[in-house]
Amino acid sequence: MQEYVIYKRVSTKEQGKSGLGLDAQERDITLFLESFSEEPYRVIATFTDVLSGADMDRPELAAALDLCRKTRATLLVSKLDRLSRKVSTIAALMEDKRISFRVAQMPYADNFQLHIYAALAEQERQFISARTKAALAEAKARGVKLGGLRDTAMRRNVVLKANAVERADRVAGIVLPLREAGRPLRQIAEHLNRAGVQTARGGRWQASQVKRVLDRLRAG
Repeated sequence: MQEYVIYKRVSTKEQGKSGLGLDAQERDITLFLESFSEEPYRVIATFTDVLSGADMDRPELAAALDLCRKTRATLLVSKLDRLSRKVSTIAALMEDKRISFRVAQMPYADNFQLHIYAALAEQERQFISARTKAALAEAKARGVKLGGLRDTAMRRNVVLKANAVERADRVAGIVLPLREAGRPLRQIAEHLNRAGVQTARGGRWQASQVKRVLDRLRAG
């Protein structure tokens, strides 16, 4: 029988965000168990950390890993970044012969693919951070006064805009060819939904959201 130890992580900030909250993680894990797991299976324990994405002081993860080493159960997480956002941590776990883990959202990924994905995701976060800093520097050079609540609001707007552009770039390879072929917005949204691509909030695509993506791509 396949045995699993489930691990979930959420920060206080993320609990209200669709796609990152505990309910969303539980949904992904349940889907994996019902559709992709070996049969029969058994969940022997569930651990949850409520803290930031840093790898320091994560007591529930430590307990989950300890149980996996003792029982040889497989650690199951919904997304790779719930386990860690650092490729070095992912690599260290892969080298531990007493630990095996699966990622619900990537049910067929092997260790090599997971390692590559972790490395690419880390590079992407570094690039987004650099782009945000560059945007702030440009705003300052234009004479925008930084400081106080206005600074905080501006920084938030810059980050939101950068993230929106990033998401638009990710689906450009699907959206642009379909639009150029004359497909209506509603049909493009249906195509994205069938492909399993989620919106920024983890939901289903609508025609209005496809239009916003196209507008961002044209503006870029």
